[in-house]
Amino acid sequence: MPAYEKYGISEELVERVKAKLKEPAAKERVKTALGHVTKADLQDRAKVRRLIGLGSKAVGETLSERQTETLIRFVLEQRIDPKNPLHLIKLWNLFR
Repeated sequence: MPAYEKYGISEELVERVKAKLKEPAAKERVKTALGHVTKADLQDRAKVRRLIGLGSKAVGETLSERQTETLIRFVLEQRIDPKNPLHLIKLWNLFR
């Protein structure tokens, strides 16, 4: 069982998003939307909600309110620092 499933994130959703991110245009839209994110942003519930909305729109994925709340909880609990390479490696390993 992948670690993200413990948070209630479905493997189908992750696989769809991963497939969409293989498209260079979609990947670039996500990088543009989320490239400026800081650690503080990823610990603020309102900002995380907004970022999830931007990211899902960038890949053309519609999320239910429940999925959004699950993703918000996941992001907040990971305590991600996007400037820390070890945090990024940890995330990468979660979704391989």
